[in-house]
Amino acid sequence: MEAEAIGLASEVDFSVTALFWRATIVVKLVMLMLIAASFWGWAIIIQKFVNYRVARRQAEAFDRAFWSGEPLDEVFDRIGGNPSGASERIFSAGMTEWRRSHREDGQLIAGATARIERSMDVAIAKEDEKLNYGLGFLATVGATAPFIGLFGTVWGIKNAFEEIAIAQNTNLAVVAPGIAEALVATALGLLAAIPAVIFYNKLSADADRIASGHEAFADEFSTILSRQLDA
Repeated sequence: MEAEAIGLASEVDFSVTALFWRATIVVKLVMLMLIAASFWGWAIIIQKFVNYRVARRQAEAFDRAFWSGEPLDEVFDRIGGNPSGASERIFSAGMTEWRRSHREDGQLIAGATARIERSMDVAIAKEDEKLNYGLGFLATVGATAPFIGLFGTVWGIKNAFEEIAIAQNTNLAVVAPGIAEALVATALGLLAAIPAVIFYNKLSADADRIASGHEAFADEFSTILSRQLDA
């Protein structure tokens, strides 16, 4: 009897594809959801790595231009109305408000420093929103994917036990396929969650460092403008 059961079990296809097609509609939907979440998560991860690398390069290039000794008005005129990076957009926001704060006679309107700082704060907030866009999805996948996979596993095991009860047979050939189908859902949940958690932490730290650079630049720029105002 044992040899017969092992022989029957060996004839069952336990490949992931075969297990997917034998699963119930609920387990299939869970698997498809987790696969889609995994692919979308990897797309966000790759996009963020590229975007952050470009952001760092643009910030370094602007820092060299900003601290080159060239007059700020000339730097602003060269950038024009189409800044290419976050630092340039923050700088443009501050310089635009700086120029708007001058009267026709060249005198500054009262409260110019506060308005310039608020303009740059708004620009920084917009850049931070771009940096963090998509990270919430990674956090959601990392937190929920294991539980979604567990739900698929529980549902699959329930159906496996129902099939055992209907067949009134506990042979390995009857039990193993249903259990294997159910466990695939848990595996897919972990496959989606683990990279999402790891890269969420990594990308969040990178975003915080870039955002800190933006705030540091805004503080330095405000200090330069305040010095000119005091002069």
